[in-house]
Amino acid sequence: MTRPAFLLTACALAAASLVAEAQTVSTAADAPQAANLETVVVTGKRANRVSKGATGLPMDVKETPQTISSIDREDMANFGLTGSNEALGLATGINVEQYETNRATFNARGFEIQLTQIDGLGMTNSWGTVVGREDTFLFDRIELIRGANGLLTGVGNASGTINYIRKRPLNQDSGEFNVTLGQWGKKRAALDVNKVLTQDGAWAGRLVVAHEDKDSYLRDLHDKRSSVYGVVDGQIGSHGVLTVGITAVDARQYSPMWGSLTLLRADGTQADFPVGASTSQRWTYWNTRSYNAFIEYAHQLGDGWEAKLTYNTRHGDESTRLLYAYSPTGVLKADNTGLVGWPYRSEGDTDHRVLDANLSGDFQAFGRQHWLLVGVSQSREKTSVDIFPVQNHMGDALPAFPYGGDVYTEPTWGARQPSTRGEQQLTRFYAASQIGLTEQLKGILGVNAVRLARSGASIYGNAATNTVYPDTREVSPYVGLTYAFSPAVTGYVSYSDIFQNQDQTDRKGEYLAPMKGVNAEAGVKAEWLDRALLTTFAVFSARQQGLATYGGVIGGTGTSLDGQSWYEGKDVKSRGFEAEATGRLGRDAKLTLGYTHLKLTGPDGQDIYEWVPRNTVNFRVDSRVPVLPALRLGLGGRWQSDVSKVGSARQDAYLVANAFAAYELSPAATLRLNVNNLFDKKYIGGLAYGAIYGEPRNVSVTLDYKL
Repeated sequence: MTRPAFLLTACALAAASLVAEAQTVSTAADAPQAANLETVVVTGKRANRVSKGATGLPMDVKETPQTISSIDREDMANFGLTGSNEALGLATGINVEQYETNRATFNARGFEIQLTQIDGLGMTNSWGTVVGREDTFLFDRIELIRGANGLLTGVGNASGTINYIRKRPLNQDSGEFNVTLGQWGKKRAALDVNKVLTQDGAWAGRLVVAHEDKDSYLRDLHDKRSSVYGVVDGQIGSHGVLTVGITAVDARQYSPMWGSLTLLRADGTQADFPVGASTSQRWTYWNTRSYNAFIEYAHQLGDGWEAKLTYNTRHGDESTRLLYAYSPTGVLKADNTGLVGWPYRSEGDTDHRVLDANLSGDFQAFGRQHWLLVGVSQSREKTSVDIFPVQNHMGDALPAFPYGGDVYTEPTWGARQPSTRGEQQLTRFYAASQIGLTEQLKGILGVNAVRLARSGASIYGNAATNTVYPDTREVSPYVGLTYAFSPAVTGYVSYSDIFQNQDQTDRKGEYLAPMKGVNAEAGVKAEWLDRALLTTFAVFSARQQGLATYGGVIGGTGTSLDGQSWYEGKDVKSRGFEAEATGRLGRDAKLTLGYTHLKLTGPDGQDIYEWVPRNTVNFRVDSRVPVLPALRLGLGGRWQSDVSKVGSARQDAYLVANAFAAYELSPAATLRLNVNNLFDKKYIGGLAYGAIYGEPRNVSVTLDYKL
């Protein structure tokens, strides 16, 4: 555990202990009065938290001039979505490109999502590839904000933002325990315990633990992941709330795929291999550890105003021993030979720190109520990677694919030596306001002023000619309007400038200029069935100028491993529409149904990024069975249109459906059966950076028990 994380946790536990002791020694005479007073305070301050979503303002989803979807804890549990990548795969408008066993990218509206937040707080603008998965048991829900998130970030593109909402302490003692057994030796156990620490409820703590151990449909692949999250919060005086928490994750993956499958043959045909085929060897691994600690203090200033200070620190370690199997010609021979191996070993670490202070509240002007948020933040990121040079067995030929896990000898590794170092610091001032123009018409105005300073090697590992970036300063406005046609129907429009520095280098080895552009959206949101069901229809358009697009490789044998990858800035336009219905159909049925249609064109007006599906449908529906109320049945899934990539693979349109059946054995115990890939569809994913087969049909059984 890192020193800052340890100190934060120690402070939290000490504070909770002191408060609990003070409550214990309180006299009987003053206890009832104190308890009554504190109960009122707790209900108004500590227990009532709201996620402020896309704008940082306390607005309903219906009042926010962007499309926002969410995956709640109930859906993640029912559909057995224990990993964040799998959960995001069922979200409207989000495409998960799982191009390796341990790395994936997400895209929305044609562009990679390069911003992830926790509780609305983002880090620096790192690249879009995500290593590993988050365990969804740690979160209450996942929010998905599509389009440019101009009011929260100040940097980013027109794709969207993923916002993980942590579980927080509750006002009553409670607990939950579940165990899961599934195919490929899957074993999983999770525990969630909430404890009120003081008699008056002013302080509470929560502990969440999850452990998962499983093999895979892929040859020799084995995953083991342990996650622990602890959080304590409570009243400071009558106006303050202090929250301190820490998350520790240890994820180990044995025999991972680094890189993906080569499916194209020299004659232009596409190979078809068993779904379990892997390029990896048994001596490989990809292990990650991370510690994420935060402290948050919110103070009520009176008259509806609140000041909040948040500090978040994250340290991550990454240890790899990998084999990349590739074809120097880019294709397989007729007998499926032609692959050679590239061994690689590294040790790396990353440190993120972010400090955010803001002031928010409502005020009266011109006879109407308005909201204002003003803040300043600074985030720092430092990354370092060391490598172990390969002494032998570099570029050895591999047998015909698919081969076994013992056909490539592990090389002798040289002494550890520095490889890449990078650092960046983002400082920004932001302001957002909801202005009541009339009873029905409201305006949302925002601005971000950012200063970004970076130095060191490219995070893509390229040896750039200029290792020090010039500082970047940018001011981005955000404008939105909402109009309430009726209490149930709201229309909206929004516009935002977009801006993002880029870590890719061109043919000359120089970093590309920042991407700039504009994002516009218009839509209508309507509530039905006494506000139980929300429907959204939106049209959007985004233009990104100078967006980094892969150009090729200079030198070596034509691969990015022994040559120099280069990129060029292209003007890319995205436009399309989205429709979503989400909520409840009566007391016992839930529904989420979303459709996205997209058109992506390059500077010549022709299609570009053909690996992004132009049409997707996402759905989740579940209900109790009327004749057997203890039984709940559900069906969810995703359909996408055909995709392809020049020089890689092609995948026709396909549907993957998942189902569950949950039976309440008692008020405390529920037994659930999950079937993933119900129709056992064979498909290829991850075409953005390669190709990998999706998992075949598989079954798991879970017992949930409320403590």
